[in-house]
Amino acid sequence: MRRILAASAILAAVALPAAAQNPNCSGASSTTADACEKATDLFNYMMPQLGTSLVGGSHTLGVGTTLGGFPHFAIALRGNAIMGDVPDLGTINVSIAGRQSSNIDTKSQVLGLPGVDFALGLYKGFPLGVTRVGGVDLIGSVTYIPDVDTDEVTIATDGGSTKIGIGARVGLLEQSLIVPGVSFSYLVRDLPTLTMNASAGNADFTISDFSVKTKSWRLAAQKNLMIFQLGLGVGQDTYESAADVAISGAGAMNTAVAQEMTRTTLYGSVGFNLLVAKVVGEVGQVSGGDISTYNNFSEAADKSRLYGSVGIRISF
Repeated sequence: MRRILAASAILAAVALPAAAQNPNCSGASSTTADACEKATDLFNYMMPQLGTSLVGGSHTLGVGTTLGGFPHFAIALRGNAIMGDVPDLGTINVSIAGRQSSNIDTKSQVLGLPGVDFALGLYKGFPLGVTRVGGVDLIGSVTYIPDVDTDEVTIATDGGSTKIGIGARVGLLEQSLIVPGVSFSYLVRDLPTLTMNASAGNADFTISDFSVKTKSWRLAAQKNLMIFQLGLGVGQDTYESAADVAISGAGAMNTAVAQEMTRTTLYGSVGFNLLVAKVVGEVGQVSGGDISTYNNFSEAADKSRLYGSVGIRISF
């Protein structure tokens, strides 16, 4: 987690004197225009990967059905990881003689964030043959980001290190002995707001009010088979990120950067039942959306990416 936050801070800040051809940075001078282009491209490159690391696959690890009404609940400790790419800062040269498109190398990197999922049954639904429909669960998540202080970057949270996400799940079919569970869920969750400081060359960068907000829906199915549990899901994620950037030293100026992107996700899960606890693993792929960059990256910013989650869930 420290590596993805540090990378995001540096990449969003390295020479972030604005975003050149981006409307936010129309006032960039010829000496800062190239830095602006590269800064905006780096910010846009990293943010979808951070969003996927936050969201993952299922809204409650390995759960694709409603819980059966109050007082049933589930809580899961999980780790999300994405097969990402991090631009190689050592290959980036910023020109002070106007905007120049560069070829930026990337390095494969597993990027991840931990989290806690929870769900509470509110209404068990009404009977329909061998199943029930219309059940409702309250669902949510907790994300924790520690403060970081390294030689490369410092990261401090504003207003607390944790953030709680809230949503709901509606049962289309409640799982029974012969019927798989099918549900639809919607969840809103964010990262804690961050302030980051980094230095590069003859400039110092401060990124404040750095936020990543996500909205996602899932159509999921689940079936228990003796000691095993199988699940499938499809959904859509929307990532919104923004930051205020101040640069001191060479090319000093202030600007704002922002991005919004919607991607489609598909995933499958396998769980192993251990009485009350369940060990669950998920693998999925996220794709779609469009990111246009002025500079050329060895791996596209909007490429399809594999992700996975693993964790332990307790249900009652």
